[in-house]
Amino acid sequence: MKALLHVGRPNIGNRERFLQRVNEILDRRWLSNNGPVVQEFEKRVAETLGVKHALAMCNATAAIEIACRALGLKGEVILPSYTFVATAHALHWQEITPVFCDMDPATHNIDPTKIERLITPKTTGIVGVHVWGRGCDTEAIQEIAARRNLKVMYDASHGFGCSKAGRMIGTFGECEVFSFHATKFINCLEGGVVATNNDELAYQMRMMTNFGFTDFDKVEYLGINGKMNEISAAMGMTNLEAIDEIITVNRQNYEAYKAGLANVPGVSVIDYDPAERNNYQYVVIEVDPEVCPRNRDEIVEALHAQNIIARKYFWPGCHRMEPYRSLQPNAGLLLPETERVSAKVIVLPTGQAVDVETVQRVCHLIRTHSKNR
Repeated sequence: MKALLHVGRPNIGNRERFLQRVNEILDRRWLSNNGPVVQEFEKRVAETLGVKHALAMCNATAAIEIACRALGLKGEVILPSYTFVATAHALHWQEITPVFCDMDPATHNIDPTKIERLITPKTTGIVGVHVWGRGCDTEAIQEIAARRNLKVMYDASHGFGCSKAGRMIGTFGECEVFSFHATKFINCLEGGVVATNNDELAYQMRMMTNFGFTDFDKVEYLGINGKMNEISAAMGMTNLEAIDEIITVNRQNYEAYKAGLANVPGVSVIDYDPAERNNYQYVVIEVDPEVCPRNRDEIVEALHAQNIIARKYFWPGCHRMEPYRSLQPNAGLLLPETERVSAKVIVLPTGQAVDVETVQRVCHLIRTHSKNR
């Protein structure tokens, strides 16, 4: 039986350096509560993004919830349905109604031209998602928000190390939330970061992340335990030191996939803008059912049979998952592109656990199973 080849296999970085950091943490006996490694990690992330504040948290889902609270979002918030369900869950958990907007099929990001018609008197904000690390149309979103007096934040889970119009993702909106989950190209085992240039917002989120404490015995905010621990930060630091190496591997794999699938009828690999900084974290293909003899699901099934665990991100869209499917049963009527594109997408394995020879094997399987029946 062949070993599993899975989307999101973790990058580790320098194992010895990570273990050295862990031993230093254990020697200090400072495991959490804003330890020195967390502080160093926040500083390095802020420098990388070019922002004033990078607040490390236990995960990106909690980070979105805390950011929503600090921004005062309530009522209804507009976001894409084509995203990981945690984006919607974080809003719903805060008793905010997620209002799902259709995507631009050319970018897979929220379509700003579809936002305006979803705004109601209850709308307080917009959450954009930089899908695959390709930046949203931030200028159009900001114009709508400014004109309609709405707050804007971004789920930048895919976008660390990426840019939009030459400006680093992390610097847009009121704040941006990054995921450093184990499946991300830079990981903290589990973790998230909120980036912002807003001093007051950063202060509020810092307090909310630590139960609302502003001093040893003084609580001034409604807070939770959203802190990142030292071991997670140690993995984050170790990954950050290897970021150039990881991106190089990701790009080599991406280019090998592009070459290996170039002439497969009905199969296309999404493009990354060479003028922007990219992390090449995701290798995403679309299967056109009108051209390819096999549909997306048949190709995924064939790959899984060979222990290649490709994924159908973000099928079928948040609006077709619970509780939203029951709460908003007709949402799909306004999401035709989301439904069409989500039925075509496959995400393929990449990262340091994958080499070019393995990529070529995956491409061979896709070519073989994409032939006429």
